[in-house]
Amino acid sequence: MSIYFATSASLFAMGLVALILRQNAIVRLMALNLMGIAVFLWLVNWARAGGVIDAIPHALVLTGIVVAVSTTAFGLALLVKIHRLKDGDNS
Repeated sequence: MSIYFATSASLFAMGLVALILRQNAIVRLMALNLMGIAVFLWLVNWARAGGVIDAIPHALVLTGIVVAVSTTAFGLALLVKIHRLKDGDNS
């Protein structure tokens, strides 16, 4: 087993534990991002594991990064809106 596979498994496990145990929404969002990074690392390592570099997992990782950034921005905007509604600020 490669060190990259072990790193991706440990990052995914840390994100999963934080997602289950933490109550703060921002920490949970960061935990989901950590789990996504672990999946990206696993995909890139899997692409070169066979000796021949496969381009499809790399394209999936690039697409996943774009989706992860946009969902993180949406999640943060949603958390800001929820926080403002709880405080009674209507701006």
